[in-house]
Amino acid sequence: MTGNVRQLQERLNYSFKDESVLMLALSHRSCGSSNNERLEFLGDAILGLSVTDILYRKFPKAREGELSRMRSQIVRAESLAGVAKQLELGSELLLGPGEMKSGGHRRDSILGDAVEALIGAVYVDTGLAAAQSCIALWFDELLAAASEADSIRDAKTSLQEWLQKRGKPVPEYTLVNTGGEAHSRLFTVSCKIAAVEKEISAVASSVRKAEQMVAAQLLIELEKSS
Repeated sequence: MTGNVRQLQERLNYSFKDESVLMLALSHRSCGSSNNERLEFLGDAILGLSVTDILYRKFPKAREGELSRMRSQIVRAESLAGVAKQLELGSELLLGPGEMKSGGHRRDSILGDAVEALIGAVYVDTGLAAAQSCIALWFDELLAAASEADSIRDAKTSLQEWLQKRGKPVPEYTLVNTGGEAHSRLFTVSCKIAAVEKEISAVASSVRKAEQMVAAQLLIELEKSS
């Protein structure tokens, strides 16, 4: 480990009672038989359970499929690697000579596995509650992003449900314009429903997001008129 153990634990916001468990969690299999694979296996299960529990409690109206999609976004390999980079784990990994030479400390798969191993290590060191607290902290931005995405999605779903309950046609969204630079496209979407006098439009970086923004504004207009 090239960094300072105390500084690493400060970044993790967790102090290990047994620092040898921390060292094991950071040891890639290229180091030899004493490596983090078993802790990774344990951490993977704990992460799945904990994220599922958080989403279940946070989104009481979300359907099973919606919860599954949110969970998959949070626990996917790219997300785990992102968490590892935020915690600056790369320089702390213990790698064999071959992996060190090939830049293993920057490889997403190795970084993501280390995050899961650390979760397993916290569980072994203190227990489930501590591991879940670390997950809630380390994955805070990912969980917040899931919350934002769900609130936008819910606006579109809520509008459709409102109209269907009253026997009205579901909304039809129209792509009005596409603009912006090639690397930052902007999409203008509009929608008109009988229950709202004016046509509503919105501009966003994707058609789907623009549709969701329009739906949210239509819901506000419906609340004003009710």
